[in-house]
Amino acid sequence: MSDAPFVHPTAVVDDGAELGPRTKVWHFCHVMPGAVLGAGCNLGQNVFVSGTARLGKNVKVQNNVSIYDGVVCEDDVFLGPSCVFTNVSTPRSAVNRRGQYETTHVGRGATIGANATIVCGVSLGAYSFIAAGAVVTQDVRAHALMMGVPARQHGWTCHCGVTLRGDTGWEGLQCPECDARYEASDDGIRRVGSGGPSQ
Repeated sequence: MSDAPFVHPTAVVDDGAELGPRTKVWHFCHVMPGAVLGAGCNLGQNVFVSGTARLGKNVKVQNNVSIYDGVVCEDDVFLGPSCVFTNVSTPRSAVNRRGQYETTHVGRGATIGANATIVCGVSLGAYSFIAAGAVVTQDVRAHALMMGVPARQHGWTCHCGVTLRGDTGWEGLQCPECDARYEASDDGIRRVGSGGPSQ
């Protein structure tokens, strides 16, 4: 079986874009020069990836997502259908702000749900979970479950994506599906002991 990237005939991958092994680019996508996609990525239908965007390994991008300049996704990120990134805080048609693009960082294993909006300049912690339709306007801690407009934290999520049970604070958190246990960390919570997919 070949490790070569797959590009659907209707997709456009410009010269200068980098596609990792086993990456798939499906119908009507456009990947700009300079964009870097790691191994095993999957771009669903009608995805746009700008030139300074960076995707790590095994990033799954569902249909109708635009990944603009300044967006960096670490390994194993999931971008739900029609989720939205921005890259300028104060856009105006008559004002050129190309030199003012802000970086948006999506940590390893994070999930962004369908139709969620991520305002530029924020960082989403590793394995955080942004619910469908949420609007994120500030940094998100590792494993935090964010919901609403604007998004607020409503609990914690496991590496496997399931909402953790137990104390809503820092201690006693355990996954009801894979039994992984968690404790406080500097940027949210972190897994301890056995259970759950490997970090």
